[in-house]
Amino acid sequence: MKNSTKDQAEGTLHQVKGTIKEAIGKICEDKNMESEGKKEKIIGKVQEKIGQVEKVLGK
Repeated sequence: MKNSTKDQAEGTLHQVKGTIKEAIGKICEDKNMESEGKKEKIIGKVQEKIGQVEKVLGK
């Protein structure tokens, strides 16, 4: 698997995990878990964009 594809897949996985953590944090009223989920979603979006840029650049 190319690095760009791997980054996109891992980015999507982080976004999904972040969404789940954020939802659980809201349900359990756990602000730490909720913010951790938001942070993981952002990291996932960045990683996915890096993969997209690498794909365009041919890396």
